Amino acid sequence: MNLYAGDESRFGMHTKSGRMLTVKGLKPICNYQQTFENTYLFGAFSPITGDKFLLELPECNADMFQLFLDNMSLQNPDEFKILLLDNGAFHKAKKLKIPENIELLFLPPYSPELNPAEKIWALFKRAFTNKSFNSLSQITEFFIETTKTLSKSTVKSICAFSYFFSSIDWTM
Repeated sequence: MNLYAGDESRFGMHTKSGRMLTVKGLKPICNYQQTFENTYLFGAFSPITGDKFLLELPECNADMFQLFLDNMSLQNPDEFKILLLDNGAFHKAKKLKIPENIELLFLPPYSPELNPAEKIWALFKRAFTNKSFNSLSQITEFFIETTKTLSKSTVKSICAFSYFFSSIDWTM
């Protein structure tokens, strides 16, 4: 049995500007584009083992979430996965067929601060800041490179909220 915090995030070719270091008094300069093509990254991150599962998909809806669940169930198929999610409408769509080795567990409404996956997205978004991408395939390459740096110990250190360990023995 393993616990995963799941969520999805949109990444696009519209430049996300943010802070950067410069010499005092010098205004930072970076390439900027205003293109509205985007892709979505679905992810699940285990605060227990540091395992992760990421899947890039073109849309964020029930059909894509079904595809994510089906593929996630194939990773370590003998492992029973508890997937912690927010209350997005497509997470609760009636047409979903939840794989037998996955159980969905929903956070209280309007409480993104309880979902550790949000902290992983913050890491990705910070790396995404002030970068200009000319195509969605360049964004895919960004995902591949950023995911390579996301070790098990990094996932655990970011996602291991104390309330996960206070009432359940995960070593079973």
